[in-house]
Parts: sequence; structure tokens; C-alpha cells
Amino acid sequence: MIKRRQLVQLGGGALALQSLGLGAAEHTMAQQAPAQGKAGLALIERSIPSSGEKLPVIGMGTSRTFDTGDDAKSLSGLTAVMQAFTSGQGTIIDTSPMYGRAESRVGDVLRATNPRPDIFAATKVWTEGKEQGIAQMEESARRMGVKRFDLIAVHNLKDWKTHLATLKDWKASGRVRYIGITTSHGRYHDELLEIMRTEPLDFVQFTYNMKDRVAEQRLLPLAQERGIATMINRPFQRGALFKDSRDKAFPEFAREFDCSSWGQFFLKFILGHPAVTCVIPATSKPGHMADNMGANVGRVPNAPERIKMLRYLYPSF
Repeated sequence: MIKRRQLVQLGGGALALQSLGLGAAEHTMAQQAPAQGKAGLALIERSIPSSGEKLPVIGMGTSRTFDTGDDAKSLSGLTAVMQAFTSGQGTIIDTSPMYGRAESRVGDVLRATNPRPDIFAATKVWTEGKEQGIAQMEESARRMGVKRFDLIAVHNLKDWKTHLATLKDWKASGRVRYIGITTSHGRYHDELLEIMRTEPLDFVQFTYNMKDRVAEQRLLPLAQERGIATMINRPFQRGALFKDSRDKAFPEFAREFDCSSWGQFFLKFILGHPAVTCVIPATSKPGHMADNMGANVGRVPNAPERIKMLRYLYPSF
């Protein structure tokens, strides 16, 4: 029996409860189901609540995947990843100075691409002290070849009061369009929630996926209540979801909401929550990127379908 609270957390709300009769309704990377054509499917876009600007829902993370050398082989591989991303109508690229050489490699690929893709450039500040933060953000802009970032967020709440004050000034003067806070650690959730309640954030970033659904309890509802855009990291729980699906046949019912692979299945589950603005899977493989971008179009699952997805992958749910 599915409880009312679970349905609300899954993003169903009153309409889902009614449609379900108050709750009684009923990869490994190499083992993804064969991709099918996505021709004719509409791009999925969500609005940034603070501005109304619409963004494609599947972005690109760069943690680990873009932390490479600048040799020809590495740049060729990353260029192919970027081409698969932009061909799939992706625009959001999220990076950080914490990710080693990722900002520089993103910049290298963008500078070598003609015409330069029209991207939504997002990075983070991750240091101590006001002047150090300013210097780091200016260096990030130089590395990526960005005159003005679309989004800068304080990474993992590091010295957040200092950097958020700077970011507010930068936003007011037009040096950055949106500001936010990020975390990938559950131990920071209480502090993050308090910041969300008291600070004028445009974006917040945290982990949410089929295996880690803690964000359903407080983070996603508060973001929806406060009008804060959400950027979701670790959508595959660092590959754990592909392991969990290894011995299962790809479900035919997933094709009803335009999924043709496990990767798209996991991404579409996240997108089924109405408080999710975008998801930023990271990969160094062009084929996996092309597959991820298949979740950028079509229909997203509703609340009953999301419960069915969970029950299929995790029968004890």
C-alpha cells in the first residue's frame, strides 16, 4: 500500500491522489536497451521560477569526466561528448574549480567549436575569503572564456555567507545572471534548508535519484514553495542504478513516456517530480551522452507511473 505522504513526495499532489484512488494503484552502461528514434518528440523545458526563463531539462555535469589533460586525444573525446550534448538540444553546462581541470577543458572545447555553442554556463566558488572567492570566479571566467556566467553557486556551502554576499553584488551589477548554493552531501541538508528559507536564491543543487530520494522529504517541497530552481546531481547514484538494473529486462511500459534505455528511465523518473528544473548527468562517452539526451524530449512519467517505476526496480518499495 502506498501512503499519501509517499505520493506527495513523488510529486503527485492532489490530482495524483485522486487518480490513484488515494494511493491504491496499482545498467550497467553496456547493458542499456537499444536506443530508438526520438524524431518528432518535443523538447522538455522548465522555467527558472525567479525569472520565467525556460531551460532544457537535461544538462551536462563535468565532475571527473572533464578533468583530463589537454592532449589531442583527450580534447577529441571531449569534443565528441560536447557535440552529442548540443545535438541533443542541451545548453546547461555545470562545472567547478573543485573539478580539477574541468573548467579549462570545457573552455578549450568551446573555443575550438565553430560556431561556439549557445550554452548556459554554470560554475561554482569553492574557497575561503572574499578576495580569494573573487579571484577564483574571475579565473573560472578566463578558463571557460565566459564574459558573464549565467549561474555561479557556492559549492558545498563553503564560506557561503562571504561568497553569497559577493554574488548578490555581482548579480545586482550584472556580472552574473543567477546565484545559488550546492551540496552533494546529506549532512549539509539542514543548513541548506535554512539558507533556502532565508536567502534570495535562484538555484539550489543537490542529489536526487531513484536510490537516494531523501530530497523528496524537505528539499524539493521547499524549493517549490520558495520558487527556487533545482539542479539535480548524481542522477545515477554514481552508477549504482545501472548495477541494480543489471538482471532486469528493460520494461516495455517505459516506452509510454518515451524511454528507450535504462539511463533515460532513471533521468525521466527524476524529471517526473514537478519541483525539478534540470538534471546534470556526467559522462566522458559520446554514446552515453547521446543516450542521456534522449531524456530531453517527449513525455515525463506521472505519479502513478513513477510508483510503477520504483516497484519495478525495487519490488520492496
